[in-house]
Amino acid sequence: MPQESGIVADEPVLRLLSELGETVDQTENDVRGLVVEDEDGEHIGWVSDLVVDDVQKEVHFLAVERGGLLGIGASHTYVPVEAIASVTDDAVRLAHSRDHVMAAPAYAPDLVDDRTYHQSIYHHYGYSPFRGPDYRYAAVPYVR
Repeated sequence: MPQESGIVADEPVLRLLSELGETVDQTENDVRGLVVEDEDGEHIGWVSDLVVDDVQKEVHFLAVERGGLLGIGASHTYVPVEAIASVTDDAVRLAHSRDHVMAAPAYAPDLVDDRTYHQSIYHHYGYSPFRGPDYRYAAVPYVR
């Protein structure tokens, strides 16, 4: 298939949910704005957005903002939904240490649909990339 900008035709394209003008299937499934904690309950940051594919409308990554003051000086990272251990009314707890999350590949806005970047994130966390043959979707919020 022809490739353009690293995207294969007819494959899902990842987008930030906030840019699509859509929402998750049910309000109670929307984790945006929740605190993100490590496996021990230590604060990491908060969910600033969700990264979804434009075909199945499945959430593949949490966009996590950490540090900074009122968004100034904050850093961002993507966390695969497979890394979610639990979700409460107040927080998303990950199945990884704070140090492991902080050591994840650096994020930049132009990497939203960069396959190499996604693979590096999945590799960092120890999961199969969503475009890979062994990928199994995690049971998390769907986009409506």
